[in-house]
Amino acid sequence: MNLHEYQAKELLAGLGVPTQRGIAVESVEDAVAAAKKLNEDTGTEWWVIKAQVHAGGRGKGGGVKLAKSLDDVKSISDQILGMQLVTPQTSAEGKKVHCVLVAEDMFYPGESEPQEFYLSFLLDRANHQHMVMYSPKGGMNIEEVAEESPEDIYTESINPATGMLPFQARKIAYNLGLSGAAFKDMTKFIGKLYNAYLKLDASMLEINPLLKTSDNKMVVVDSKLTVDNNALFRHKDIAEMRDTREEDPTEVEASKHNLNFIKLDGNVGCMVNGAGLAMATMDIIKLAGGSPANFLDVGGTANAKTVEAGFRIILQDPQVKAIMVNIFGGIVRCDRVAQGVVDAYQNIGEIKVPIIVRLQGTNAEEAKEIIDKSGLKVHSAILLKEAAEKVQSVLEQG
Repeated sequence: MNLHEYQAKELLAGLGVPTQRGIAVESVEDAVAAAKKLNEDTGTEWWVIKAQVHAGGRGKGGGVKLAKSLDDVKSISDQILGMQLVTPQTSAEGKKVHCVLVAEDMFYPGESEPQEFYLSFLLDRANHQHMVMYSPKGGMNIEEVAEESPEDIYTESINPATGMLPFQARKIAYNLGLSGAAFKDMTKFIGKLYNAYLKLDASMLEINPLLKTSDNKMVVVDSKLTVDNNALFRHKDIAEMRDTREEDPTEVEASKHNLNFIKLDGNVGCMVNGAGLAMATMDIIKLAGGSPANFLDVGGTANAKTVEAGFRIILQDPQVKAIMVNIFGGIVRCDRVAQGVVDAYQNIGEIKVPIIVRLQGTNAEEAKEIIDKSGLKVHSAILLKEAAEKVQSVLEQG
């Protein structure tokens, strides 16, 4: 589950990680009040207004601006709130901004020049370890840094059994070019951040920029946090932070029915049980000349209601010109799926797109009988290749 910047900072601050202070608001009036509050609490006279959307590159799209007065806070927040923010990580349509973060200015005079670094913790699945990725070139698009100057990207593997070792923290601080008080503060900061990464069950924690202030302190200025969905049962407070406005509406609807759904840009709707079979189904549709419109795994507990819900979700996509149902009955019974197909037709009404059904395994014969007796215009298939070819055939017939 992805979190907003302000949510990630709130969680990190609660675990002792130094963060830039800010207040999230959803109106211009509250933005001005937040700026005044920050001035009282921190003495800051400048503020950073940041759009809160699940996408990077907000500054490039005009979603991050510096306000040097309360009038600026008012005008900038008015510009950003409600805008369709387009960044390199959004679609051409962009994302609507419902919330902004009013944050304190961290660039103040001091004994040294401020510096921006990039730092992230993520899972290295290939090596079965955690990994720290970091760079002295923070505040920039890390993909561009990796492409243009890969020598500025460093990585450090962390064995989960031993955790972050002291020498590794020192190595990171050294590679970032730090010394003296800043070096010492970074080694402490790295340890706190790694502990937060573990306690939050994060699959990715990115800090960009990580700021070395003019008084040699390390502070999180921007953060992206992705929490492993499989661990949310341990974090009810984090689960409540989910912002469904940032997600595809069909994916939100699917989650209500415990369906694993990902929207794609093809024209063949797919309904399958099991992630592996779903991937194989999408591959063979592609090989037959079609293009998958979605990934939809009804899981091992599929019944008539979940199958009907799957149909409704797939049919919300106007690009879908055919639907392929591919069920291998093991835990899930094929007759339940067949009944779901029939119920979907009866409850939804006329389904204008052709449906190709392949049911194999537990109660497959009973399933075929249910569909045959229903009188529905459903194309049946035995082999997976045959089903994919029938999909392409009906598409070509229009």
